[in-house]
Amino acid sequence: MTLAPTGTARVRDKRMNPFHALTTALRKCFPSHSAGSATQMRVCNRTRSTVLATQLEVAGTGGTRRKGLLGREGLAPGEGLWIIPCEAVHTFFMRFHIDLVYLDGKNCVRKVRSAVGPWRLSACFSARSILELPSGTIRATRTERGDTLEISPAASSPCNPQDPTTC
Repeated sequence: MTLAPTGTARVRDKRMNPFHALTTALRKCFPSHSAGSATQMRVCNRTRSTVLATQLEVAGTGGTRRKGLLGREGLAPGEGLWIIPCEAVHTFFMRFHIDLVYLDGKNCVRKVRSAVGPWRLSACFSARSILELPSGTIRATRTERGDTLEISPAASSPCNPQDPTTC
C-alpha cells in the first residue's frame, strides 16, 4: 500500500479493492456483444414473403439473454436479437424504441408489439421466444399474429439477388 498525495491509502492489489469484485461479477453477468462470435441468422415471414432481419443475433445463454440490447445505441435496419427461450422482456435502461415479435415453438407469431419505448414491460406467456427488431419493422413487413416465420443461418438462406428484402 502507498500513500496518495492527500494522505489517504491507495490500494494497489486488485483483490483488495471492493469495486474490483463488483465489476468482475457484473462482467460475468453481462458479457459484451461481439459480432464475430455470434452466428448470424435471417428471419423470413413465410406468410407474407418478407424479410424481418438479415443480421439476427441469437441470445441463447443466460448471460446473453440478461444483457439483451442493453448498452446499445440502436438497431440498424436488418438487425435484430432472437431471445430463446423467453416469454417476457423489459426495456429498462434502453435508449431506443423496438418492435417485439413473440413466437411459439413452431415459429408462429403469437403476439406483436410495435415501437415499445424505454421503461416498459411486455409479455406473452404462450411464447417460446421473442424477436427484438428495429422500430417500424412490423409495419414495414406487415407481420401479424398467426404468421409463420422461418429462422435460418444467414449464409444458407434462399434469397432473391434482385431483392434481398423478399423471401
